[in-house]
Amino acid sequence: MAKFTYRMQSILNIQYQLETQAKMELGRAQMKLMEEEEKLQRLIDRKEAYLEEGRRMRSDVLHVGDLKDNRNAMLIMDEMIEAQRGQVAQAQKVVEAARLRLQEVMQERKMHERLKEKALEQFMREENAAEGKAVDELTSYTYGQRGKGE
Repeated sequence: MAKFTYRMQSILNIQYQLETQAKMELGRAQMKLMEEEEKLQRLIDRKEAYLEEGRRMRSDVLHVGDLKDNRNAMLIMDEMIEAQRGQVAQAQKVVEAARLRLQEVMQERKMHERLKEKALEQFMREENAAEGKAVDELTSYTYGQRGKGE
């Protein structure tokens, strides 16, 4: 029996590599998103600390300079939080783009795998037909030899 070789195996191998790369890209994008979300959470926590400090200062003896400093710090934190939310949104877009790329690469790989399966099925049909033909020829030859011998 002949050995099956898929003539587009190199393309399928490239598809596997592209899929692996796309998975790694998605993983990196997700890690970056997590880092950006953690930065945002740290900024929010810092703002909460400033709010708590402001509440504490208002309950104690009032120092106008400290209250102004606290208020300015909270305003700066608001700006930093807003900027970080933009970074998180950007990271989410990158993750979504990587996810779509992975999905596209996986679809292409699956298409090539289906083509390979169909080629294998066709090969098997041809091999079975050739084997059947060989058996028929052998049977005809054997039957023909018996007819001559009688």
